[in-house]
Order: sequence, then structure tokens, then C-alpha cells
Amino acid sequence: MTVNAVIFDIGNVLIEWQPERRFAETIGPERAAALFSAFDVHAMMNRIDAGHDFAATIAETAQAHPDWQAEILRFRDGWTEIAQPAIPHSVRLLRALAARGIPTFALTNFGAQNFPLSAAQFPFLTEFDRHYISGEMGLIKPDPAIYAAVERDCALPPETLLFTDDRADNIAAARSRGWKTHLFDGPAGWAHCLVEHGLLTKDEAA
Repeated sequence: MTVNAVIFDIGNVLIEWQPERRFAETIGPERAAALFSAFDVHAMMNRIDAGHDFAATIAETAQAHPDWQAEILRFRDGWTEIAQPAIPHSVRLLRALAARGIPTFALTNFGAQNFPLSAAQFPFLTEFDRHYISGEMGLIKPDPAIYAAVERDCALPPETLLFTDDRADNIAAARSRGWKTHLFDGPAGWAHCLVEHGLLTKDEAA
């Protein structure tokens, strides 16, 4: 069946989300390893992605880890230095689809307050036809409810949606609803998938 919309995850698809790497670059690998052993960054971010307040959640986490307060507060005060850089080939694919007139949506686990910070830094994040931001929705992947909410809002048959995400659990949840899926492991594979579905030519996907 024809693909009626292409749905992108954002973190590690369009912009890098590798906080361990970013901290290793600034405070050194050993201290960064100790930091991420002392607190669960992904648990903190899951709360934010599910709708908890960005600044308040980070401040609360920092207070709970007094030996690492300054480092943890960097997630609040230096967000755009951590959630970066862009993945250029993926951005080109997004824009190539738009140039073809193919609807593109974002479906991302992202906080309601920090998504605008990233969108200001990377304006291509504003170029989607529809945005499904977990922190705004109060739902988080891979909860089936978030996929159902997308289906209700866009009113497109599930089997006409093509979704890419870097997490296997998010992909499995989408596939279980009948979505076409691609587990993102780099933009070259995603480009090949889009060509295979007849959405872009090889030149457009380069």
C-alpha cells in the first residue's frame, strides 16, 4: 500500500542524543563515567518526556545528587550543548521528502519545554507537517496509546505510515499497529528504505 506520511523520531535520527559522549568531551571520560554511574540520566529524561516540567525535574534530580549538582544542572542550563549536533544526511532526507510533497511528521519522546530550545537551535525541526511531542501529549513511546493518538489525529490508515526510530522497542510497538517501520542505524540505511518504498530517487536520497 502507498505510504501517505513518513514519521521521524528526532533523537539519534535527526539530532544526536549522546549525553555520555558530550560530557566525556568536556569533563573527561573517567569523570563522565562516574557521573552516569551515580545517576540515571535516562530515567530523568523519561520523566521530562512524559510531561514533567523540564527545569523542575532537573533541579530536583540535582538536589538528590549533591556531589554532581553542577553537572546535572547542565542538562537545564546547557541543553543545546548536549542535544547536538544535527545529523546532516537525515536532514536532507526530511527536506527531500517535503520537496516531493510527501507529508512528514515528527513522533518524538521530548519534553514540552526543551523541545522549543532545540527547535530554535535547529530550525529544520519546525518543518514537519505535524508534530507529536510526547511531553505535550502526556504519552511516551513505546506506550501503544501514543501511536493510537497519532492515528486519530492524522486520520491515515496505519499501514500507510512509514516510521523510523533508533529504538527497537519503539519500532516494535509501531509495527504491532500495522505501521511500516525502519529501525534507524544511520542515515544511509534510512535513505535506502525511502528509495525502496519509491518515495525518493537515489539522487534525491544521497
